[in-house]
Amino acid sequence: MKTRILVVDDEKTITDLVGIYLRNEGYEVQLAYNGADAAQAILTQEFDLAILDIMLPDIDGFELLRTIRTDYTYPVIMLTARDSQSDKIEGLSLGADDYVVKPFRPLELVARVKAQLRRYTSYGSRDQAEEQQLISINGLVINPDARSVTVDEKPVRCTPIEYSILLYLAENRGRVVPVEDLFRAVWNEEFMASSNNTVMVHIRHLREKIGDDAQNPRFIKNIWGVGYTIE
Repeated sequence: MKTRILVVDDEKTITDLVGIYLRNEGYEVQLAYNGADAAQAILTQEFDLAILDIMLPDIDGFELLRTIRTDYTYPVIMLTARDSQSDKIEGLSLGADDYVVKPFRPLELVARVKAQLRRYTSYGSRDQAEEQQLISINGLVINPDARSVTVDEKPVRCTPIEYSILLYLAENRGRVVPVEDLFRAVWNEEFMASSNNTVMVHIRHLREKIGDDAQNPRFIKNIWGVGYTIE
């Protein structure tokens, strides 16, 4: 079955161009030119990744992202014409996995799509060559084979980025992981000045999901000026 991607943008030329590039890579693509059509597609169809423009004439991209994150954990890439730090933080806080500023090169977007899908399928695959052991830490249980997380036996729905962060910290239990190392390991990109905020937002969102108090953490501890650790 082909990988299905939803592309939403009210600029038809951009939407159609992105669709052409993605179809040339063998993906099945659903195009939407407004928020209403996109919301209908999200609620009635299954996708493996979504590309959402923030500035839409009716329902904005943030609202569509909220709709997706209500029931789904597949990767979401946000598009925006504004290189605003506040927009990025809001998108990441709502569960976005990546952020692309217009104007962009279609091939760069395709590369980001591939990177997100690789992360999603590699962590989501149950067909592993070797069965991996459960990681259990103080009531937190990570099952790498099933890509599942539970806290006190209650399931936690993580996005691919959130799961990658949690797994990487858990695999390095007892060691302080520098922010730079965490970013490179999870995002597979070079660390930049803005990358620290990106990590912080995802850590905050992850803590909310696993019920971790930043002031008195049960799982993820912040070592100021260095990074994060799970002891």
